[in-house]
Amino acid sequence: MSGSNVSYEGASNQVETSIEIQLTNRDRKTVFFRGLLVFPAVVYIASFTQSFEVGASFGGLLFAPALLALLVRGVYPSYVLSFNKAMLELNARISAYALLLTDEYPSIEANPNIKVELPEIDGGAKLSRVLPLVKWLFAIPLYIVGIVYVVIAFVLTFFAWIITSATGNYPESIANFVLGTIEFWNRIYGYAGILVTDDYPSFTL
Repeated sequence: MSGSNVSYEGASNQVETSIEIQLTNRDRKTVFFRGLLVFPAVVYIASFTQSFEVGASFGGLLFAPALLALLVRGVYPSYVLSFNKAMLELNARISAYALLLTDEYPSIEANPNIKVELPEIDGGAKLSRVLPLVKWLFAIPLYIVGIVYVVIAFVLTFFAWIITSATGNYPESIANFVLGTIEFWNRIYGYAGILVTDDYPSFTL
């Protein structure tokens, strides 16, 4: 199997992530030097965080504009929604490449092989105007669990790096866990970061 199109099949009111994973026939040279190759992409996305010091979270996601618009007007501006969706997808493309799920270098434009879908919010009408003020607090347990998942994912990626560099094949069991970790954090971002859902995310991958 040269690839596997795996996506999160959770509730439709959560952020859903789809990444086409390349399991076999991998480019062993680019896998071996992945840490160096991904560096320019990491610098690029970090530039968004520096450009939006106010209202930005990881990867330049716009939090404050969404919060203020929901709180004051009860709406979620379409341009803020589009920007946050694009940034989540860019994050996903860089994460997929850095964590060895694909050999395709992360583009700065949309990639049909790596997609993020946001829940329907009807311009903000389906969202609470007050809950966004405390979502960051409610999300603390999710952050703790998510950090544990990230640590495990990094350890597994190290073993996958050795195996893939030697054989050209990426272990499917590791791929599923790493993908699940990316999905998990995107659901957290959807709930407490870009505020596109009021439904509390699951703790499971």
